[in-house]
This record gives sequence, C-alpha cells and structure tokens, in this order.
Amino acid sequence: MPKRFLMLSILFVTAIAAVATAYYTYRPNAARIDKFYQWRRNPDAHQDWKLVAGTRCGSAPFLFPTDGFAGFLWGDSFGLRHTHQGIDVFAGTEVGITRVIAAYPGYLTRSHDWKSAVIVRVPNDPLQSGRQIWLYYTHMADQSGNSFISSEFPAGTFEKFIEAGTFLGYQGNYSGDLNNPVGVHLHFSIVEDDGTGQFKNELDIQNTLDPSPYLGLPLNGYENRDNVPLCQSVDG
Repeated sequence: MPKRFLMLSILFVTAIAAVATAYYTYRPNAARIDKFYQWRRNPDAHQDWKLVAGTRCGSAPFLFPTDGFAGFLWGDSFGLRHTHQGIDVFAGTEVGITRVIAAYPGYLTRSHDWKSAVIVRVPNDPLQSGRQIWLYYTHMADQSGNSFISSEFPAGTFEKFIEAGTFLGYQGNYSGDLNNPVGVHLHFSIVEDDGTGQFKNELDIQNTLDPSPYLGLPLNGYENRDNVPLCQSVDG
C-alpha cells in the first residue's frame, strides 16, 4: 500500500472518529435519539418501544395520553436556543388516526384561534397539594391546519370539566408553518400557573415541569440519555 494512501486512510478514520466523538459529546442523548429514528423508519419492528394510551405506570397519577414512542423528552436540546419543554410522542401512523386522551381530570379550554391545541387546568397538583398546574396538548391538526380536536371542544371552549381518559382528538403534524413540517405526534407538557390563575408561556422550559414523576416514566432528557422511556410495571 502506498505510504501516501495509508496516511490518507488513517486521517480519514481519525476524522470519522472525531466526528462521532463530537456527536456523542454535544448530543449526549444521541443513543436514545438513534433508537427513535429506528422507530420512525419501521415502527412495526419495534413495538416493544411503544407506550399505550390509557395505561398508568405504577402509582403515577397521570394516564399516558396517546400511543407511540416518546421520541423527544423534557430537557432535550434542539440547538443552542431551544430546550424541549415537554414530551413528543410519535405514533408511527398517518395523521388523524391515533387517539389522544386526557391524562388527568381538569377544566379544558381551547382558545378561539387554536387549531391543534387544548389546555386543561388542574386546580390541585396531585404531587404538590395546593398548587395549580396546566396540561397542554398540541399538534392535533394536519399540516394545513384542519383540526383533529374532538367536536366536543370547539374553538372558544372555556373551562369545560373533563375526566381522565376523555377523548381529546387525534395526533397530527401541524406546526403553523407549511415550510416547517413536523412528524405525526402529540406534544404534551405540564405548564406552571402564573399565580393569577393563568398559565405561563409554554414555550419556555423554565415555565414547565418535569413530566417523569407524573407519568412514572424516565421522561427527563437531562437524566435519561440512553434509554427508551418505558414503564417497568404498567397497570392497565
């Protein structure tokens, strides 16, 4: 083998190793995200990674709100300027097929301009008595904004009481921007109250709570770097 070719080969392998090291250093959740992409390519081959709507993990207070793979977790990094403030659950189906249900009882509101989202006020946080929290569900519309939210909750619905397990709608892929398509999924987050009876800005992770203890699953991206979020003792 010519010496120059050997040196180029060594440099190439070294460069590949450096890129891989950098990827896993700056994307510490890379191992888990790789599994997510495997799910996206072929969900039927990985049904053991699927979470099921309506199941409860151990003594956790919330029901799981939809079927699918919890692909992005609370605290996952989407770049230098954005840290994910909830969980994204991808069904592996087309839009308008996979049901979304209420994780916990509360009072549902759907603003007049919300095509894909509802928010549920929980007056008494089951993990911190006396604190009010809000449960936000979104992406329940197709890419053009055609809503998949249940007809029981038309735009303008305000403070309608619902039980845990109530059908809310179907997973969709609405992002509000036709040039920025997203995969079919549900985004679910737990939002803090602002102290005046209103919810804080859900887009800021500082205004949201780690959903892990509420669902009994490892849904904190800061702590769960590698593992597919699954319940070790799911009670149907």
